Amino acid sequence: MRKWLDGLYNASSWLAGAFMVSVFMMVALTIASRFFGFSATGSDAYAGYATAGAGFMALAGTLKHGEHIRVTLLLSALRGRAQKVAEVLALGAATLLAGFLAFYSCHLVWQSRDINDISVGIDATPLWIPQIPMAVGTVIFFIAFCDELVLELLGKREAASQEDAHHE
Repeated sequence: MRKWLDGLYNASSWLAGAFMVSVFMMVALTIASRFFGFSATGSDAYAGYATAGAGFMALAGTLKHGEHIRVTLLLSALRGRAQKVAEVLALGAATLLAGFLAFYSCHLVWQSRDINDISVGIDATPLWIPQIPMAVGTVIFFIAFCDELVLELLGKREAASQEDAHHE
């Protein structure tokens, strides 16, 4: 199971990178279209969709590598059981919030498809299509928080410090 979860987080990170490359390609296409005088209609919108996709697909990987911002002032002041309880409560709250985010992101995709919502630009893209990476990214983020919570409850969680994250 651990290997599968780590593979999921890595795949999500690679997809985030692919979305970033596509942002670059869309921006380069827009620049080239202006320079050479041809039309690249919708490239700005697609660059925006890819930017959102990159951000959401990167959530789980950054969490698992300790790159999310954490305020540890209270946790560092606690010791023993009090620290463990505070950590479990924080992870529980984060898991719950990530679950809501995932649920409502998936609901948005479903709703956009159901009402045939399209972008307001000339490209008229059905919005449920660029919303899919957001929904998938938030679901993987929720899974990553569930993973962290279970590891903490089992006493197997290694909280990545900022120094550890910068050396990987």
